Amino acid sequence: MAAGVRPAILGADPDAPFPPATQALREPDGLLAIGGDLSPQRLLAAYRGGIFPWYSDGQPILWWSPDPRGVFVTGDLHLSTRFRRSLRRSRWTVRADTRFGDVVAACAAAPRPGQDGTWITDAMQAAYLRLHALGHAHSVEVLDGERLVGGIYGVAVGRMFYGESMFSAESGGSKVALAALARHLAGRGWPLIDAQMPTAHLERLGAQSWRRARFLDAITPLVESCEPAGTWRERFGEQAARDLAG
Repeated sequence: MAAGVRPAILGADPDAPFPPATQALREPDGLLAIGGDLSPQRLLAAYRGGIFPWYSDGQPILWWSPDPRGVFVTGDLHLSTRFRRSLRRSRWTVRADTRFGDVVAACAAAPRPGQDGTWITDAMQAAYLRLHALGHAHSVEVLDGERLVGGIYGVAVGRMFYGESMFSAESGGSKVALAALARHLAGRGWPLIDAQMPTAHLERLGAQSWRRARFLDAITPLVESCEPAGTWRERFGEQAARDLAG
């Protein structure tokens, strides 16, 4: 952290505005604010502004808006030819919003290379469960029978989806969840999925690295769209994973 440069300190009022994301620090990249809470109104205000929480047990809540930003264009997800061939033989099915809590718990328990523990703390899990109950947080679940083999969850604001985490209990489970999510959103006219931090793994799936200014410009009209909150269960239905092979 550069000398004299500090992130904003958030107070107790969950309706107090965040500082603009453009004020985030360069080092550590994207740190914008510290403190506050994980109330639904605070979380939704953060996502509207291109900001998300990310911290570990024992830390205060940390709020981020990194530069560059990982972004998926929903109509441009990359699945390898080999993976598509394996999908054509798959018996998995895909649903939405039927196992949200299980997906969040599985993401929290999934080992992450180079990381000790999880940022999906008990408090974070409870916060996203509240958002899900209010119709703002959603999951896509990949199932072998009734066994959960992969999934992804995140937050919808307007026509913008902010991906939080995904997991695989079987090889390819998270890819199927992401592909099904992207296909569903593209069909509804939602153009983007936020992937937060760009990584090599996400880039192989088609994620792009956008400068923060471009990202903020792109999400502004999307988060202002009038899209009602509520479950995706019926609208998403049940899909066969093999249908994603194209």
